Amino acid sequence: MPKSTPKSPATSPAGPSPRELWKEEPDEHDYPAARNYLSLLVGTDEASKLAKTLERRVGVEHYMAKDILRASALPLLPADDKEVAKDLHKVQLGEKLSPVLLVRGTPLWVADGYHRVCASYHLDENASIPCRIVDRKT
Repeated sequence: MPKSTPKSPATSPAGPSPRELWKEEPDEHDYPAARNYLSLLVGTDEASKLAKTLERRVGVEHYMAKDILRASALPLLPADDKEVAKDLHKVQLGEKLSPVLLVRGTPLWVADGYHRVCASYHLDENASIPCRIVDRKT
């Protein structure tokens, strides 16, 4: 009897498990991207402080894609959005995505990783997404 070869997570019918989608730590280039975005909301000085706080934060917390979208009031981008499609393609290739950077408040700010959240939602809206999250001053 021939042995069956196990399929890689990225090609199995069920797709990769949530843990296999994500890196343990954000990429270094995520923090300047977060700072740039946040500077549009709170100015350069406060954005720099928030980005540094995100960078110094140890570990990640996990939230579902659907909850991140609801708390941020951001719409779900379609799977064929250029950046979302890039992230979905990375997952198909077995590449891991960088955790998302969030700033807690009302609404939640997705400082970096909006397209990754949308890609994750398209794969499984209930999947757990690793996030670095800090509180914003009110």
